[in-house]
Amino acid sequence: MADLVEFGSAADAVQNVGDLLGVFAFAISGALLAVHKRFDLIGIVVLAVCTALGGGILRDVIIGETPPVAFDQWRYPLTATLAALLIFFWHPPRRFVRGPLDMADAVGLGIFCVTGTLSAYQHGFPAHSAAALGVVTAAGGGVIRDLLGGRTPSLLRPDEEVYAIPALIGAATTAALLHFDLYTYWAGALAGAGAFGVRVLALRLHWRAPMARPHRRRRGDDSPEVADPAGES
Repeated sequence: MADLVEFGSAADAVQNVGDLLGVFAFAISGALLAVHKRFDLIGIVVLAVCTALGGGILRDVIIGETPPVAFDQWRYPLTATLAALLIFFWHPPRRFVRGPLDMADAVGLGIFCVTGTLSAYQHGFPAHSAAALGVVTAAGGGVIRDLLGGRTPSLLRPDEEVYAIPALIGAATTAALLHFDLYTYWAGALAGAGAFGVRVLALRLHWRAPMARPHRRRRGDDSPEVADPAGES
């Protein structure tokens, strides 16, 4: 592993602000799903906090930062809790939850794919590994949210619009900028905005990842077909 990469205090402040915005956005998405599932106040707070902090905790454990920032800095769980309380007292009707949930999730995805990559790179990871950890940071919270909410994670569902690809685009762009010493605050913001934009376009235009083509029996092959594990014909 390379030596720790140090950035100035101003860069650290910008990253902290970005992390807080990402925490807030992901906490909103978790709280909205909890409302949709008719969770009580405790359930809303728990799902919001786990969604907001889960990806960052996974990243910190992998990069060896212990305790994870989410446990060491009170402002992160506090921000997630405030977002959960906001949704508890004010939220759209259940039938309209999907749109705000997707938008909040896309905002968190765009922010965390950049800040997650930057954090990993600051800890000495090479660009490609930093990009991978950026994707983990961006997608991890959403996966935890869906699992706790009793849903198959969007990341794994063939009938859902692409989720990891926008995060990968933003993380890879950020990693390339860092590798070639071209990273600035504005460049990072544009990388995050690009990931957000791709996710929103995917939602609007229903972009989905390609699936494996079904197996076709050869002519004259009378052997029985293997049952579809998904239960589909």
